[in-house]
Amino acid sequence: MSLPTNARVVIIGGGVIGCSVAYHLTKLGWTDVVLLERKQLTSGTTWHAAGLIGQLRSSSNMTKLAKYSADLYRGLEDETGVATGLRQCGSVSVALTDERREELFRSAAMARAFGVPCEELSPAEVKERYEHINLEGVTGGIWLPTDGQADPANIALALAKGARQNGAVIKERTKVTGVERAGRRVTGVNWASDDGSDQGTIACDMIVNCAGMWGHEVGKMAGVNVPLHACEHFYIVTEGIKGLSQMPVLRVPDECAYYKEDAGKILLGAFEPNAKPWAMDGIPDKFEFDQLPEDFDHFEPILEAACNRMPMLAEAGIHTFFNGPESFTPDDAYHLGLAPEMDNVWVAAGFNSIGIQSAGGAGMALSRWMDSGEKPFDLGDVDISRMHPFQGNKHYLYERSKETLGLLYADHFPFRQKATARGVRRTPFHQHLLDQGAVMGETAGWERANWFAREGQVPEYEYTWGRPNWFENAAAEHKAVRENVGMYDMTSFGKIRVEGPDAETFLNRVCGADMSVPAGKIVYTQFLNKRAGIEADVTVTRLSETAYLVVTPSITRLADETWMRRHVGDARVVITDVTAGEGVLAIMGPNSRKLLERVSPANFSNDANPFGTAQEIELGMGLARAHRVSYVGELGWEIYISSEMAAHAFETLFEAGQDMGLKLCGMHMMDSCRIEKAFRHFGHDITCEDHVLEAGLGFAVKTDKPDFIGRDAVLAKKDSGLENRLVQFKLTDPEPLLYHNEPLIRDGEIVGYLSSGGYGHHLGAAIGMGYVPCKGESAADVLASSYEIDVAGTRVKAEASLKPMYDPKSERVRA
Repeated sequence: MSLPTNARVVIIGGGVIGCSVAYHLTKLGWTDVVLLERKQLTSGTTWHAAGLIGQLRSSSNMTKLAKYSADLYRGLEDETGVATGLRQCGSVSVALTDERREELFRSAAMARAFGVPCEELSPAEVKERYEHINLEGVTGGIWLPTDGQADPANIALALAKGARQNGAVIKERTKVTGVERAGRRVTGVNWASDDGSDQGTIACDMIVNCAGMWGHEVGKMAGVNVPLHACEHFYIVTEGIKGLSQMPVLRVPDECAYYKEDAGKILLGAFEPNAKPWAMDGIPDKFEFDQLPEDFDHFEPILEAACNRMPMLAEAGIHTFFNGPESFTPDDAYHLGLAPEMDNVWVAAGFNSIGIQSAGGAGMALSRWMDSGEKPFDLGDVDISRMHPFQGNKHYLYERSKETLGLLYADHFPFRQKATARGVRRTPFHQHLLDQGAVMGETAGWERANWFAREGQVPEYEYTWGRPNWFENAAAEHKAVRENVGMYDMTSFGKIRVEGPDAETFLNRVCGADMSVPAGKIVYTQFLNKRAGIEADVTVTRLSETAYLVVTPSITRLADETWMRRHVGDARVVITDVTAGEGVLAIMGPNSRKLLERVSPANFSNDANPFGTAQEIELGMGLARAHRVSYVGELGWEIYISSEMAAHAFETLFEAGQDMGLKLCGMHMMDSCRIEKAFRHFGHDITCEDHVLEAGLGFAVKTDKPDFIGRDAVLAKKDSGLENRLVQFKLTDPEPLLYHNEPLIRDGEIVGYLSSGGYGHHLGAAIGMGYVPCKGESAADVLASSYEIDVAGTRVKAEASLKPMYDPKSERVRA
């Protein structure tokens, strides 16, 4: 079969995800779809996957994609004639600790909110569902009846056959040797046949990197960053066990193990905490259906625990000891979407051992995104633009991958921090904060003070689902900001400078709010998509007639910068990431003005520096810029200091605040204060699929200015009325804790789930935010209902409010 010289899209990689993308694009009517596979379809990691089809994931949309995969695989045999081996045998997950039982029961509650059947199990009920288990140490479990297992290679081959039936060209033994580029676009793909007998170039409109563990290498060819690293993944298959019939999948995460019955044998696999990265010097060129060397010493502790957990294993012979590579990403979420560095390079790679259950849904979502040019729904969990450039560093990936494989089965505690590959990005205040007892967390590589240990307290997290060891520390920090004054480091937030003669016009097009403001004005705004969904949640400060500063969450800095770049068009603007150029200290609380007046001769009064304005100031012996704005709902300023003067500014402020009771604070305090004030958290409360009016942010949108992205959808929603409202909830019982995804119950029926949760130390109970469906209802109707939140299976009464429960009139920030 000869290859075409032109294609609409070239898909690189013929594993299950490449085949899924080809299948779904042709289903949407795309012609000129070409898939190139270096060796044979499935010969990388797909062929040796365990084939577990779980449906409950950590968010609503990831669950939606996993459910879609299962439904798709069920119908593929009828469509293509290729059997996928899908069996809906159910799965049992068991806990060996009280903490793990809490995690499982919270996930069962989440399943109810997401529409996935799930039952909590006592130890005796675990035994009823899985007769071969030894119950020693078992504290409980959950049963997911719609989970199953399938044949990974045949799923990929069925998808490939479906794609071919709809016109795709799939060519095996054809390696991509180079990618031709012009500016921010790929123009063609160079290829060579495996035996060296043929080579050529396919001119194309776009490419999709589905190269699996080769994804990092292929990304470099195309000029994009695809952070992933291969790790060794072990499993054994027993000899046939007499009388063993179909069993559910069994997961025992506290022993790092999963068990799958297949044809009268047991497959035992592991996600151990000390993983072995592989191929640091590159994957061998001849790799095809290859196994890696056995390492029985590495696997022995898993097997020993498994023989105790399932005594029949001790009697069964081992038929196969398997070791094969899988690719893992720095945060254990796969990469999907349009790469930020290029305008026509798409990525679907790095599936962290859940590629089979994810591939159907991921292929569908990416294909719809490619077809329409807009995300079909929120994909923030997996969007490739969440990755920052340094995360492509091979040494970083090697160190992080040792941990990420094991994190699949580690306790998924709230606020759990990665332990490996730390310390890469540090603010100018890093050592000052450590010296005062800071306990660091990590976001986008930035080390950030999350809380401060008291003298004599070990400055480390002790993870739990209950009240953590830092609960009282964060409460004291919260109290300081509410009643006196606190200082915390906000350097990690993204800072993007937009300047040029067309800066005002450009930002008026991209932002929902009015950017035609005087120099020194700070504007809170959103970047909207055409549906008026929220792509970014930012503040924009006008620095001069031609320059603005856009401040973004640290994790979305690259995504927000990329959104602006893709909408520049002919505008005469320059966009520059200046995040590292300035340190930022937030001074917040009723006595913040008093503290600043001690260190600066500037006028911080309401007349000179009202809320929502910035001014250049002298600070100590240096210079700074004071932005009067707050994410904690108190009088306060964010102080921007050039990096070389940042340490001096910290020392000046810290010293001046000693006799005032100035308290150093962390990010946990910021989050608990913001949720009391009902400030939205981007990625949780507001995403690209949440309409800006339904999110309660209509005040930040000015429809009377010239056309901006999303304006028509804002006006249409004003005419048609809201279908959902974002509501703030407070539990009436002060004991339970909320995190997010807890089911939201209105008048006895589950209507949704919490988008975010935290503890309101000032309000005296856990606070949550969540969307309530309300088509045709008034605000009064929504508030007239009774509400409960399902916390790990217990329904807890909650008060509801559409106004912030703390300082509803925002009088404190304007004090």
